[in-house]
Amino acid sequence: MIAPNEPFTQVGDGENEPYPNATTNACKLCTPLGACLAFRGVQGAIPFLHGSQGCATYIRRYLISHFREPMDIAASNFSESSAVFGGASNLKTGLANVLTQYKPALVGLATTCLSETIGEDMPGHLRDFAQTPDGENAPPIVSVSTASYRGTHIDGFHAAVRGLVESLCPSATPGDRTITADSPVAVFPGMVSPADLRELKRSVAAFGLPLTLLPDYSDTLDGPSWADYEKLPSGGTPVDAIRALCHSRASFEFGRVLAGADTTAATLLARRHGVLPYRIGVPVGLRETDRFTELLTALSGNPMPVELVAERGRLIDSWVDGHKYVFEKRAVVYGEEDLVVGLAALLAEIGVVPVLCASGGRSGRLAAALRAAAPELDERTVIREGADFADIAEQAAALRPDFLIGASKGYALARKLGVPLIRCGFPIHDRIGGQRILHVGYAGAQALYDRIVNTLLERKQGDSPIGYSYL
Repeated sequence: MIAPNEPFTQVGDGENEPYPNATTNACKLCTPLGACLAFRGVQGAIPFLHGSQGCATYIRRYLISHFREPMDIAASNFSESSAVFGGASNLKTGLANVLTQYKPALVGLATTCLSETIGEDMPGHLRDFAQTPDGENAPPIVSVSTASYRGTHIDGFHAAVRGLVESLCPSATPGDRTITADSPVAVFPGMVSPADLRELKRSVAAFGLPLTLLPDYSDTLDGPSWADYEKLPSGGTPVDAIRALCHSRASFEFGRVLAGADTTAATLLARRHGVLPYRIGVPVGLRETDRFTELLTALSGNPMPVELVAERGRLIDSWVDGHKYVFEKRAVVYGEEDLVVGLAALLAEIGVVPVLCASGGRSGRLAAALRAAAPELDERTVIREGADFADIAEQAAALRPDFLIGASKGYALARKLGVPLIRCGFPIHDRIGGQRILHVGYAGAQALYDRIVNTLLERKQGDSPIGYSYL
């Protein structure tokens, strides 16, 4: 064993071992994809990319394949001349067309690698557009910088959320903030599933607290069937509700890795308006969910609701029932950093050893976040920041995992290793229902635990020459 303050083998930290210069099958996605997803969680919003049509097509394909819902993304459609002389004309024309065709309540404008590389002056372009007839009465246009070569899809997601707060909640003057019984709790959940968003709304409502969730794509990307096509699906966080976030009684921002960032939506609300921020891990597993419900209890003054108490009790009982099937099993966990932290913490709670925790993110905070969320992890856990699937495959082969847990991009590796893949997170392209996978809360922990145990039982049953029907 090693010292308690250094319980991991950290690989690729930029000091002990430099990051590789090339990436093979990245364990991340492009930055504007995350921004487009966040903007889709605003009521009446249309995502707009300042760049080539190919960028919009790629992102639409990825999101549609996971959520199985239509996804319109506008683009300024750079051509060769735009790349040389700039895309100001394309941007103005594109915005005018979008305002005419969609009549959006908000335009979420994200840059791409091309527009960032040539140095487009986005504030200047938007000031010029505001002087045109089309721009005079335009709805809010929230612009974020999302070059893929300096971030991941998660960085783009958080940048869009912060951009919404920055644009729609300007700096306050003394006495502007008022708190009433109807003042909401603001929750910035991070990039979770629509099922997770619904569970968070249910949990907060159970404590009797009003809620503003930003973003909320629980309906816009997992809604009912339409009788008539809707250009902009119903649902999402209303623009007026975002403007009113300055009057929130408190804010919750999920993500232990995100908590180390200097500028986030929660820190902006705190600095500008004095909204008390609670920055906790994504509530995956027992301990992280306990932290969330304890804070809701303190904030509301109400005890934990009976239904949540019962869910927690059933969860612990199920862990006792299935402990013999999962204890000391070995798992490879990969994906975006804060989800990896949450999943690793859950695995540690149920007795599974996360032998490898890998992410394409390069925050430099993954190891510390894991240490805080799951202090019982030891030197058997290897951490890879800035990893791609070639790195993960190389490490995993020597670690002999019993299963992989993460998005469907890891299927080829699981197939090569001959172990099962438990799909969660984003993207899930080879199964139906990725948008309905529940990760958060006691209900999410229960669903994940049942899937983990049953996957291991199915593997044991399938490998058995007898095929016992009683395990």
